Amino acid sequence: MRITGTALTEPGHLSGLLTAVSDAEQAGFSRAWLPQMPTLAGTAPWDALTTLALAGQRATRIELGTGVAIAYHQHPLTLARQALTTNAAVGGRLTLGLGVSHPSMIEALGYSYERPAQYLREYLEVLIPALAGEPVDYHGTRLTAVGQVDLPTAPAPAVVLAALGPRMLDLAGSMSDGTITTWTGPKTLEHSIIPRITAAAAAAGRPAPQVVAGLPVMVTPDPEAGRASIATAFAIAGQVPAYRTVLDAEGVSGVADVSIVGDEEHVVAQLRRFAEAGVTEFAAMPYGNPDTVKRTTALLAGMRL
Repeated sequence: MRITGTALTEPGHLSGLLTAVSDAEQAGFSRAWLPQMPTLAGTAPWDALTTLALAGQRATRIELGTGVAIAYHQHPLTLARQALTTNAAVGGRLTLGLGVSHPSMIEALGYSYERPAQYLREYLEVLIPALAGEPVDYHGTRLTAVGQVDLPTAPAPAVVLAALGPRMLDLAGSMSDGTITTWTGPKTLEHSIIPRITAAAAAAGRPAPQVVAGLPVMVTPDPEAGRASIATAFAIAGQVPAYRTVLDAEGVSGVADVSIVGDEEHVVAQLRRFAEAGVTEFAAMPYGNPDTVKRTTALLAGMRL
């Protein structure tokens, strides 16, 4: 299992986000993930793919990923065009993380969130061939797409899905390169998520899937205070139904209980548990004050378990 990083910054500072990706490269991380934040006050919803295209001009070695782009935000042919453009701009270093977000965020745009797994299946049935440059003539229940993203010099990125439930995991295993999870602990990954996605990939004749787990990490001599600060910062996650389901499956009350917090030895031991569960990549969110983030980054960058 390799340890990679998630780039975060305060609202209003695109330059800070670009610097965060460069800093991740300089620190020794092999990949930087960038979330697509929702269009809500205080979230800094910079367009993730555009930002990565810019960041890749400064940081020329590190792999880059969206964690995750939202399928409902644009037509699959449009997303294919943007992802291929970004991947060409960064020399083929992009992984396209894709998800369906949550009901309240999609319904706020005037879209129905009914049967999201069916919607995502149709979306992928357009997106995957479009990324390969193939002509598309698709007429589904939810989507219609006729056209071709004819960019022969742009390499197709790998695609991973934000998948936590059985139907989404079946899609991730059978149609994509893997899954990227958040707020999900090692027990749930080992006994639920990884067996399901692995079986789906095998049934579809696909390679073993990538399994990326993302969580806050804090190297600190005071884990109790560290977990308290994480609990406050990410309290809303426990109120989101999809996240509540995986937290309940893990047997914990909130995000702080699955976050990686403690001194260096304890953090490594906790991370090793994810590797033993079968996670292939841990997308760390170094969290805390600047000194704590620096100490955490120094431990994590370049680590493999």
